Amino acid sequence: MFSVRRRGVARLAAATVVSGLVAAGAMAVAGPAAADEGLQGTGGATATLGDLKIHDEVKIDGKPYSAGLFEMKVEPGGSIQTYCIDLHTDALKDQEYKEVGWDQSVLHNNKNAGKIRWILQNSYPQVNDLDALAAKVGAKDLTEKTAAAATQAAIWYFSDNADAQPVNEDAQALTTYLREKAVELEEPKASLSLNPSSVAGKAGERLGPITVNTNAAKATVSLAPGAPSGVKLVDKDGKVVTDVVDGGKVFFDVPAGTADGSAALNVKADTTVPIGRAFVSTKVKSQTLILAGTSTSTVEANGSATWAKKGAIPAVSAEKNCAKGGLDITASNEGDEDFTFELKGVKHTIAAGKSETVTVPLAEDQAYDFTIKGPNGFEKTFKGVLDCKPATPAPSTTPSTEPSPATAGGSTGGSTTGTTGGGDLAETGSSNATPMIAGIAVVLVALGGGAVFFLRKKKAAGQ
Repeated sequence: MFSVRRRGVARLAAATVVSGLVAAGAMAVAGPAAADEGLQGTGGATATLGDLKIHDEVKIDGKPYSAGLFEMKVEPGGSIQTYCIDLHTDALKDQEYKEVGWDQSVLHNNKNAGKIRWILQNSYPQVNDLDALAAKVGAKDLTEKTAAAATQAAIWYFSDNADAQPVNEDAQALTTYLREKAVELEEPKASLSLNPSSVAGKAGERLGPITVNTNAAKATVSLAPGAPSGVKLVDKDGKVVTDVVDGGKVFFDVPAGTADGSAALNVKADTTVPIGRAFVSTKVKSQTLILAGTSTSTVEANGSATWAKKGAIPAVSAEKNCAKGGLDITASNEGDEDFTFELKGVKHTIAAGKSETVTVPLAEDQAYDFTIKGPNGFEKTFKGVLDCKPATPAPSTTPSTEPSPATAGGSTGGSTTGTTGGGDLAETGSSNATPMIAGIAVVLVALGGGAVFFLRKKKAAGQ
């Protein structure tokens, strides 16, 4: 297997009230868990990583890689195709991914992110007339496989500063064209987002608004099961709403006398996710991807409202902040008493009628699990992984003849555990083996010094 330097996972010592951060080992072997609630609030597409379906060989510094398009299944409906923008990070098959803005991904400080979007708009699969594309770039013939590999190679040039070259000569012509002609394009907007995702107030009032932003013709809105009797979703005039258009504002109408409590808002839309949106793993470290092709998909967002007769009435949301290397916790207080919570051993007090954003610093690839509690049973949990920097290659430049059990961009011949007739590739693909390997590593670490010897020996053999 080719060697890739893996960024360490640090532990964060402090926690919010009654909650700690997920330990580094637990992140590697964790079972199913909720995605970061802040990301859920901002909305968009959620998809599961599948196989590298359309690919061909490229070389980087003489090493062969499989390069091309991943297929992903959107939940609850639809499918998308993605390219890699994080070459030296393993892509873990069957992991859950979430649509995010560039500022919450490895593109947050990439000055060439707009050029990557131009490549996506001007090459395969957005341009599917391959004969015309070949003629345009001076190639004799392009297939789906060679066009996909050429496009991925051009993207890696701008995402990972990698001089990737297809082995196919016609594909080389396409890669050269895309690299030379690419110009900056603006970042695409989210398919669906809520602003803010959490509101608060007193019973007898309209709580909000929550603004729905979407590229769909309309989005349906509904109360989640369990909402107290009498609570409704209305517009600014108090009229009950079941769907909204882009920019629509939704309020929670909470009748006077309703017992202190909360309600959740579900928003859904059928749309095509804009080309160029980033997709990040929600539970474990896995390769960052970028949207290249899409069907009509169902996208979702969730919001909430909290109310009380008196005292502190908090609303809390979270969002990754890659520029600051952490998680922004935004807390507001619509009550008549102070709201106090704790982060990293520091108490934060939000005065009545005020709002404050606290950035919780995290190590790169750090798993986090925060729970913030408040009065009247208020509780908000935020889970996820901070993934803001592309991985860098290890010093080793010679790929091993052994198959790679965990790969970073695609598999050869549909296999994730070996290679096919074309020779051994330093593959950039997906694998289900990595969580098992990570779990074994955690057990060995727990055993103490013997684990250190094992890992050093393994590293030496890999290089």
